[in-house]
Amino acid sequence: MTGFFVVRMFTGIITETGTVASVSRSNIAIRVSTPFVRKLRRGTSVAVDGACLTVVAKDARSFTADIMPETQKRTALGALRRHDTVNLELPATPSSFLSGHIVQGHVDGTGVLEKIRKEGTSHILSFSVPRSLARSVIEKGSIALNGISLTVINASVSGFTVGIIPHTWKTTALHKLKRGGRVNVETDILAKYVEKIIKQRSL
Repeated sequence: MTGFFVVRMFTGIITETGTVASVSRSNIAIRVSTPFVRKLRRGTSVAVDGACLTVVAKDARSFTADIMPETQKRTALGALRRHDTVNLELPATPSSFLSGHIVQGHVDGTGVLEKIRKEGTSHILSFSVPRSLARSVIEKGSIALNGISLTVINASVSGFTVGIIPHTWKTTALHKLKRGGRVNVETDILAKYVEKIIKQRSL
């Protein structure tokens, strides 16, 4: 008998936003458009603000997903409140156009919005992150914030900046983020592998 592995991958290109209907320590319910719900089944993976969750129930206008303790610890999902807006993305398929970057939906930690300013028609956002996360963030590299594939403008030992084009600003939940707000951060998987290899070679 031959077998195969199912790899769930996202691209960081947000296709829909939803509204939190309820959230607890064990699950979250999201109200969303009917066309999006039609694509879901029990067991379907979906990225909610960048965290890969599994659909356990759905109706015509909403779906519910369980939240593991590790997800509560690593992400900002526990800080969500009813009526908050979240970014949603379905997993990529073999025929998907990879217009973002490889996003696993495995959130590494959270960052805090320290500053926001307009530059032309774009917005420049500055975030602080723990040093353990900052090590994997490189200038002009890729990063996923609340599931959105973005390019790092500048990186330091304690944070980074990204630029948001008008389309992304309007079509995602980023425009609702306030100073001091937390975001889910997933650093580039390639940077994490390189960091691990370097560590192993130095032992």
